[in-house]
Parts: sequence; C-alpha cells; structure tokens
Amino acid sequence: MPDDMIQELSTIVGPEHVLSGADTARWRQDWLGKYTSDPIAVVRPGSSAEVGAIVKLGNARKTAIIPVSGNTGLAGGVSGKGHIMVSMERMNRIHEVRKDARIAVVDAGVVLSDIHAAAEAEGLVFPLTFGARGTALIGGCMSTNAGGSNVVRYGNTRDLVLGVEVVLPNGEIADLMSELRKDNSGYNLKHLVIGAEGTLGLITKAVLKLSPKPLAYATAMVAAPSIGDGLELLNQLQDATGGAVEAFEYMPRAYVERHLALNSAAREPFDAAHEVNIMVEIGTTIAAKAQPDAAGQVPLVAEFENILAGLFESGAVLDATVAQNEAQRKAMWERREAAAEVALTHKPLINHDIAVPLDKVATFIEAMEQRLPLIDAGAKPMIVSHLGDGNVHYAVWGKSQDPEVHDAITEAVEDETLKLGGSFSAEHGIGVSKLPSMARRKDPVSIAAMKAIKAALDPNNIMNPGKVLPE
Repeated sequence: MPDDMIQELSTIVGPEHVLSGADTARWRQDWLGKYTSDPIAVVRPGSSAEVGAIVKLGNARKTAIIPVSGNTGLAGGVSGKGHIMVSMERMNRIHEVRKDARIAVVDAGVVLSDIHAAAEAEGLVFPLTFGARGTALIGGCMSTNAGGSNVVRYGNTRDLVLGVEVVLPNGEIADLMSELRKDNSGYNLKHLVIGAEGTLGLITKAVLKLSPKPLAYATAMVAAPSIGDGLELLNQLQDATGGAVEAFEYMPRAYVERHLALNSAAREPFDAAHEVNIMVEIGTTIAAKAQPDAAGQVPLVAEFENILAGLFESGAVLDATVAQNEAQRKAMWERREAAAEVALTHKPLINHDIAVPLDKVATFIEAMEQRLPLIDAGAKPMIVSHLGDGNVHYAVWGKSQDPEVHDAITEAVEDETLKLGGSFSAEHGIGVSKLPSMARRKDPVSIAAMKAIKAALDPNNIMNPGKVLPE
C-alpha cells in the first residue's frame, strides 16, 4: 500500500525527504537513457540509522530496496518498478582526512571529485578516476568496483578501500570500518559487498586508502606500430621508471577521428595520422625528478623524452607528443575521457566491457575484425582500452537494427573473450544488461555459490532484486 509506506518513510526521514510521483523524475531514467525506474518513492536518508530503518521497513513489507548514487551506471543497475529507491545524496560528509595514516573517512554519498579535492589539499591523492567523477558518488563506485584510468598503478576500487559500513538486508548495520592494512580475522566481508551492486546490502560509509600525490607528471600521446608494440612500450616504461606508469590508454584512429568531428576545439595528436594511439602518463613523488632545472625542464619529462627517443630509434615508437604544460596535458585527458560521449553519437550501440590478459588484447581485437563483418556487414567498432590493465571497451555501431543480430555480436565478443581467459565484465558491473551473459558464460558452480550467499543474507530478496544473478 504505497500511501501507508510513504507515511512510514516520512516518519523515518521527514516528509521533505520522501519524493513520489512527478518529484521522482530525475531518478526515473539512467544516464544512457536506456533503463527506467518507477519507484514508489525516492527516499533521501541523512544517516546510517535512517538507512537501517528504511531497509527494515522494506524487509517487513517485502518491498524491494534499490540504492542509487550518481545514476551514472552503464548496466541498468538501478532500474526497477514498485520499489523504494534510496538516494545517498544527503549522506555527503567527508568526516576526516588523516595525512599521516593516508586515509579518508567518507559517507557513501560523497561525489568522487570532492574526495579528490580533499585529498589534494593534504598533498595526497585518491587515484580512482574516470569521466563521470564530477557526478559519480563513492558509494556507487564501491557497489560496482569501478575501475577507471589509473588501475594500472593503483588497482580497482576494491584495492582502494580499507573498510566499509554496510546496512544488511535485515536493516542491521555491520561495522566493517577497518583502517588496517592487514586483518585475517575471518571472512573478508568488505570484499563481498564491494562489487555486489547493492544486492547484499547498502554501503553507507567507507575508509579509503590515499596515496602520495605525484609532484610532477609526464604525459604524452605515443603512436606505436601495433598494439603488441604498445605492450612492449608499457613494459619498458615500467622497468625504466620503477612502475610509475599511471595511465596507459589506447585509442584507434577511428576513435580519434570521431572525437575530432565532435569537438571543434580538439586537435590531431600528431602531424601524421596513426592507427595505434596511446596516451601515457607517468607520475613521480621524488622531488629531484619534479624540480625544474635552470632551463625550466622537469627532469621526469626529460627522462620520459629520452626513453621515447630510444624507442623511436628502435622502431617501437612511430611518433610521440609530450605535453609541455598543463593545458596540453588536459587536452590529452579530454580526448580519452570523451569516450562515452563519442560512443553514444550513433545508434544502435552494442556496448561491451571486457577484460583479457594484457598480451591478448591485440588477439581479441584481430579476432573481432574477422567476425564482426560476417555478423553485421557495415557495423563499425568504436574501441577504447585501458591497455595497461587489459580492459577493452568494445562498442559496436550496428548497421542492422535487428536485436537478434545485436545478440549475435555479443555472443561473438563473449566467445573470443572467454577463449582468451577473459571476462565479459571488467568494470561496469552486471546490473540487468549482462544477466544473459551471466547465464550463458559464468561458471554454474560459481553462480550457485553466489545465490546461496544471497539467499542466506537476503531471504526475502529485497536488496536490488533482479540484478547480478540470473534467474
């Protein structure tokens, strides 16, 4: 009975924080415009205790609870109907940043870019970054185990979280707010809820691991003869810099051309066109490498240029443009971070987010070059890749409008991915969009174990039902 439930929710959080009807409009459609939501109400709690009370009500009424953060997901993870949608936007406090311990304690509703700013004010960095950082909330990042462009050096979200507070499906609050780097006291429940997309509980708070902010960056666009040569470039740079590569992002020529067409202010990365374009960024915390010399040259940049010159002589690099100032660096990042906008300029869009071993990226792309025209003649791939961690965003601009053809493309992508020991989901999560892939491709024993965990923690199946696990 929605009216009764809205009254009870209003008692918990106050009537001004329970939205229904037309007031829920901004939560009814995701960023892609593909997945919709029709909640009984959108509730905006202000504390973990209020979240717990909301979940207890949902559990008692056997009404679904769907958490929503910045609504920037790409897999339909907050879609549904007839549910209570819990928005974390009011729980947006950064409780503390402790410089000596290199941690931040934050609520789940803090915007990712605000965490960046708070860490930077202390000379530190929270290295999780991607294009939606100005709207994505850290709770959503944890729920999907978000990746981004700095995984090659710092890891995924799961690697950047020391502890969490989570409201379980019965409304009880589990205090997992550890600040420890080492703790072997039983099952690691933190890792269970991170990446679970709200199906096992609702994360309300976290202890984040911070890192020293690099004192200087060296950033470049590099053209390589092939993706395989790009991997050799990555290995040589890692060896030469002691593992200081922060980002290693691949963009083929087709992507560069589309970005140029969309952005009148954009410029070609090189004087000549190249097929394999890689954005590389290296960071250093060593003062001697960051302090400009008498001529104004930053030693890290000079070292980077020398490495690239040697690779150019050997033929491993065809061309390189090294950023000489922050404006040039930002232009390089803007080119890469426009990927979502570029992909969405054509419909139908058949989107894939896969991961393969580092030395298999080229093999995957070459295999799809052979298979795609046989399925949909005229279809065009629009690829970008976190090449440093093997994550390929393989979007396809379909020629055919037939959903069965689109499914066949996805089947082919999954075939080639799994042949190489890869995963059909790298960083976007499962949501509802990849439920068919889970049913087809995930190990049945693993799915059975996941379902057993879900049933044990959430016997009434109220926490974001219909996501992650296939029926």
